[in-house]
Amino acid sequence: MKKTTTITTKDRLNLVKNDPWLEPFEEAINGRHQYAIAKENELTEQGKKSLGEIATGYLYFGLHRSEKGGWVLREWAPNATEIYLIGDFNDWKENKKFSMKKKKGGVWEIQLPASAMKHGDLFKLKIHWEGGEGERIPAWANRVVQDDQTKIFSAQVWDPEKPYKWKKRTFRATTDPLLIYECHIGMGQQEEKVGTYNEFRENVLPRVAKDGYNCIQIMAIQEHPYYGSFGYHVSSFFAPSSRFGTPEELKELIDTAHQMGIAVIMDIVHSHAVKNEMEGLGNLAGDPNQYFYSGGRREHPAWDSLCFDYGKNEVLHFLLSNCKYWMEEFHFDGFRFDGVTSMLYYSHGLGEAFCGYGDYFNGHQDDNAICYLTLANRLIHEVNPKAITIAEEVSGMPGLAAKYEDGGYGFDYRMAMNIPDYWIKTIKERVDEDWKPSSMFWEVTNRRKDEKTISYCESHDQALVGDKTIIFRLIDADMYWHFQKGDENYTVHRGIALHKMIRLLTASTINGGYLNFMGNEFGHPEWIDFPREGNGWSCKYARRQWNLVDNKNLCYHFLGDFDQAMIETIKSQKHLVKTPVQEIWHNDGDQVLAYTRKDLLFVYNFSPNRSFTDYGFLVPEGSYEVVLNTDDPAFGGNGLTDDTIKHFTLHDPIYAKDKKGWLKLYIPARTAVVLRKCKD
Repeated sequence: MKKTTTITTKDRLNLVKNDPWLEPFEEAINGRHQYAIAKENELTEQGKKSLGEIATGYLYFGLHRSEKGGWVLREWAPNATEIYLIGDFNDWKENKKFSMKKKKGGVWEIQLPASAMKHGDLFKLKIHWEGGEGERIPAWANRVVQDDQTKIFSAQVWDPEKPYKWKKRTFRATTDPLLIYECHIGMGQQEEKVGTYNEFRENVLPRVAKDGYNCIQIMAIQEHPYYGSFGYHVSSFFAPSSRFGTPEELKELIDTAHQMGIAVIMDIVHSHAVKNEMEGLGNLAGDPNQYFYSGGRREHPAWDSLCFDYGKNEVLHFLLSNCKYWMEEFHFDGFRFDGVTSMLYYSHGLGEAFCGYGDYFNGHQDDNAICYLTLANRLIHEVNPKAITIAEEVSGMPGLAAKYEDGGYGFDYRMAMNIPDYWIKTIKERVDEDWKPSSMFWEVTNRRKDEKTISYCESHDQALVGDKTIIFRLIDADMYWHFQKGDENYTVHRGIALHKMIRLLTASTINGGYLNFMGNEFGHPEWIDFPREGNGWSCKYARRQWNLVDNKNLCYHFLGDFDQAMIETIKSQKHLVKTPVQEIWHNDGDQVLAYTRKDLLFVYNFSPNRSFTDYGFLVPEGSYEVVLNTDDPAFGGNGLTDDTIKHFTLHDPIYAKDKKGWLKLYIPARTAVVLRKCKD
């Protein structure tokens, strides 16, 4: 018979205290927490070391300079029978001089004199195992390049004469609020080619700084064989993608961002790995399960990739070391963990509805993966207490972004993935007259009180071929024919107005941060179609057309200018994230919504055809001034209101004791306005 544990109120984790609906699952929650504690004790030798001290595999494995100035290379390959180092330095042939020696724990090692190889040399491992052999890129390789002609990937000796010297050695990210500009280096340039770290640093970073974002989230950093995978089919986890430039150039990009006051986080992929054997970990040494689950759990049924075995200590060491490596070597300020839902469930979340709390504690969860995510957050915040970690998770697993001490998994934020789904569903399925402010407000503020979220209007996936961004859902082909100023039609006017209102409502109600994907802020018109055989390997649609937003004769700059003003308005409220969002009015019949965040008052009229005169709101007495208006002609609006005048509340004796009065406004159809209470 299974023994049950009685948990007293005194010993109860705060995760459960904060949410009484979790009490029926308290034993499972406590069990997961204790499992993480036990695993950390095991890995750290019962606390004799810290996680940071043990997550240093990148300093031991891979190719390094030895203490004597020569070379040492180590690899974990327990199933191998022989391993040779082959490369430019020995004509890519097996040679006893380059034979690796087997040590304890399945580790292989070779030590060579300094003259054996030089910076820039290409190399691989020739691994033999019972019944087979193959050329492999070392799992811990920190530089991997592709031959332009053969398209073959190889590891590369990386030992530049002048390693990058950091100009800003310490940096503290601004997270109140966290304003993220999600980006992709390769498609960040305007030319029809793969962009570089240098081009991004020179051309895009200044735009991000000017727009007011204080963080960039870079996709596709870890090396991946197929460019079109958006960086999600990783082969070499410790190698920054060489198609964008050198490690030094990536470091300079991050250093420059820090000098601009911009944090840099990485879209890290630990949820799965590419199947490739020649480039990746799929069959490193004749054991296809060395890094991955066995049997039916090895392959991801939807992603055509392999699933890590988080129950193996060697895999935990590999992934934890990977987290620390990117922070220590490249000064990344944190990570957005991709595919967390896939990690949490045996089903990867596929075909699951997640209708109630029982769905999170029904035995279908991978406790090994939950333990890894908890330890990863522990490690990351040990290395940098101010680091940023974000979980991309759609199921709503409770505790994901709750503190470790409270029984949570320790993420700082979770993606509010319900919001972009809601906006697309609304645009696709509801006529404008049926847009309900109460529903909108609920969707952008519906979250657990003890977990911070990252709100966003649309994801980068919506910009891919086969889907549509918000601007394309709203305007579609008319963007190509009626986006010149003076030639706008009704569809364009409607799309511009709603694009601004949707963004303002989403960004102004955050309880943690706001995210925008590169180009979406100005309504980039093209979908993303990476070079592939089907399009003749063209980069025409894998770029960002910055000239559109820079052209003052086109409407794109209206949206870009509004986004900049919106970000500035949000940042103007000190400690916005800690300021409660207080609804003061909604009327679904009028389609009017109003709420405050301390001194800021947000008012929306989503009606497509009804403007209201002297619409009253009960607010703290005093005077109010307009600080942002979607109807401003500078943002493509009609300019139907005079935003230079102050608005004064009307005294009402009924509410005198509460020091509240009536603020009466003219709110035109399909507009939003932000007012600030003046300090009288």
